[in-house]
Amino acid sequence: MNSISLKSCKKTVRPRRWMSVGIMPVVYVTITVICALHARAADDRTSGYSELPIVDEDREHWAFRPVSQVDVPEHWNSVWPRNEIDHFILAELEKHQLTPQSAASPETLIRRLSFGLTGLPPSPQEVDAYLDTAEDGRYRQLVGRLLGSPRYGERWAQHWLDLARFAETDGYEHDKLRPDAWKYRDWVIQALSDDLPYNEFIRQQIAGDEIYPDSAAALTATRFCLSGPDMPDINLAEERRHTLLNEIVATVGESILGLQIGCAQCHDHRYDPVSQADFYRLRAVFEPSVQLQRHTSVTTLREQRPFTRTSHVMLRGDFRTPGPEVTPGVLRVLLREGSQINVAGFGGKTSRRPVFADWLVRPDNPLTARVIVNRIWQHHFGTGLVSTPNDFGVMGAEPSHPELLDWLAAYLMEQEWSLKQLHRKIVMSAAYQQRSYLPEDTADSERAMWHSALETDADGALLSRYPRRRLEGESIRDAILSAAGQLNLRAGGPGVRPPLPKELLETLLVDQWNVTEDTSEHMRRSIYVFARRNLRYPIFEVFDRPSANASCGSRNISTTAPQSLHLLNSEFSLTMARHMSQLLQEKVSDRESQIQSAFRRTLSRRATAAELVQVQDQLWDRDSFDLQDGYGPLTYLCVALFNSSEFVFID
Repeated sequence: MNSISLKSCKKTVRPRRWMSVGIMPVVYVTITVICALHARAADDRTSGYSELPIVDEDREHWAFRPVSQVDVPEHWNSVWPRNEIDHFILAELEKHQLTPQSAASPETLIRRLSFGLTGLPPSPQEVDAYLDTAEDGRYRQLVGRLLGSPRYGERWAQHWLDLARFAETDGYEHDKLRPDAWKYRDWVIQALSDDLPYNEFIRQQIAGDEIYPDSAAALTATRFCLSGPDMPDINLAEERRHTLLNEIVATVGESILGLQIGCAQCHDHRYDPVSQADFYRLRAVFEPSVQLQRHTSVTTLREQRPFTRTSHVMLRGDFRTPGPEVTPGVLRVLLREGSQINVAGFGGKTSRRPVFADWLVRPDNPLTARVIVNRIWQHHFGTGLVSTPNDFGVMGAEPSHPELLDWLAAYLMEQEWSLKQLHRKIVMSAAYQQRSYLPEDTADSERAMWHSALETDADGALLSRYPRRRLEGESIRDAILSAAGQLNLRAGGPGVRPPLPKELLETLLVDQWNVTEDTSEHMRRSIYVFARRNLRYPIFEVFDRPSANASCGSRNISTTAPQSLHLLNSEFSLTMARHMSQLLQEKVSDRESQIQSAFRRTLSRRATAAELVQVQDQLWDRDSFDLQDGYGPLTYLCVALFNSSEFVFID
């Protein structure tokens, strides 16, 4: 393993160490003086940096410890648990004198599961078929069907693309097109649909071109590393190279290891045991693979052999100030004491990236399995077992259920890294199937326990109930298209460009949003809408789609006036409401059936008697109704349902 001798007194003592053990400041001063003596004899070139060793204390943080073998808690007197997950959840609830909720209604469960696994609502026919099936085994059959749907890959790919900072343009001032960027999006969708083992999913994105040199798909997978912003026209090629490499390392750190490694490109990490030299050792893994062409985006990794250029710590993160030499390596804190990884390959003839990729998914790497398990949990429950999914470091949140996190990480590896098996285990749990609200006819005793849980488990972290949560903008748009009977399920290909509002088009340069000529393509699933880095499609923007300039592990969830205004007044909402109204009138003729069909297509349930009366009173039985805009009562009902809380939230 690489080590750099002391060259300066700067950064010799991490404040977190001497403060945490209570050493008096006088000791700190003494150490500083000793370090100053070393600095006087230092080589001028490296006098700006010295690296601290990793000590036992550094490896004591929970995330850096090995994934442990955990015994499942036993609850002999409880009938609630359906699998191992529930025993862990119940153990925590019992510590706080809480009880879990009973299962949600069948209509709620099929809607929750359909959105959770495919990002789409169930059709009325699918709901009817589910309700007509015998209860014994129907939920398990539904899980299997949805996991096998091609819609599954489209749903879960979007979460990974958020991490990969995917867009089909470069960003910056000119935001130029990347003509083949969509191929990476399609690769992710297909890989997830095929249940490509997660360890292989990672290996191909880091080093697919080297592991499978004859595979075009494996080469496409490496676009993950270069999906971020780029400035092909920058005058200083060396600055561009420096920025790209640093961004690759930061993204790999956040998305795969769940660490803010990018903080160490200018200085040793302030809190985590990640040195600046650690950062540049990781960067050295990728240096031979980033080859620049002026005026052209770098989209895939391509190994340069022989690669004779030396790698350095860049003092203060400045590409013009190289410091000590480093050789390729991995994070020292994640290696058990005495172990080594030869990332440099054999005599420099072997690519560094396959060795690094293999290390990322080694069973003794404590982070990779934990991080992806947490992400999957997060997207099913709204919040991960670790609520800071991109930061498992010292400043990140502690796990709410640490034993469960390790049990799931071990389970994933035992299942040969199958993400679908992990999904199955989670959604089959009683914890996932809990209700999120109390029905009106709930008994007083249950109501009292509910209110007690709201006080003790206010944020739902203990899962005393299923956490109600809002859909993402992509799912809201897809649900509207589905309800209106307009959703085009054609898969793959370049991103499509539906019409934009005129005032938004005026902010773009010429030819930056040429509307797709085939109007049927405008109704494609949201994941296939053209992803311009400097412009988010309106409904995605108002519902908090992240910028593609950095890896995003958890989207913001805001509540703003533009969200309601968009669903109420946008051309998209009104057009889809009119399509839905026409569809309902074609299928059924009587008013009550039309109302019921509208509720079923949007909310996956029938309207109650009270809702039927309210709709009749508000839309049909008024003394006067303004039809000058060309919309009838049924169209307005569709708009109202699109704007309902129940439509945009999952119970």
